[in-house]
Amino acid sequence: MKARIPILTVVTAGSLMLAGSLLAQTQSMPTATQSMPTATQSMPTSSPPANATTLPSSAPTPPPPPGGTQAQFNSPQGKVIINSEVPQVAAGPAPSFDQLSGGARYITEDQASAYPPLANDFLYVDKGKTGHITRAEYEHWVENK
Repeated sequence: MKARIPILTVVTAGSLMLAGSLLAQTQSMPTATQSMPTATQSMPTSSPPANATTLPSSAPTPPPPPGGTQAQFNSPQGKVIINSEVPQVAAGPAPSFDQLSGGARYITEDQASAYPPLANDFLYVDKGKTGHITRAEYEHWVENK
């Protein structure tokens, strides 16, 4: 019985590989003659995104938002402009280590979520990659943020 197990394994693996290669060969791949959108062509869309502005093609382009980015493309409805920016977080001063840790020797990721800037920097602050922040790591982060 033991002599058949390696043979059965080889036969099964070989048949799965053969079936996979046959399946891959039967699926159609787009060729160069078929219509594929390129980087210079615009892809058809049903409607512009929610943060987009549609203007007539002849309209002047408004400036991008302060501190943000702007992307433009032409659609059948006109020129579409998408503005993007990251809002500032008003979190106030950093709380003390004891306040965040609840009296423990370290701050966990759940405890760090009480102060959004620390939650965003958690993996950066956790220098030892231990899953928690020590008092020294936290104080270093507060001094340099």
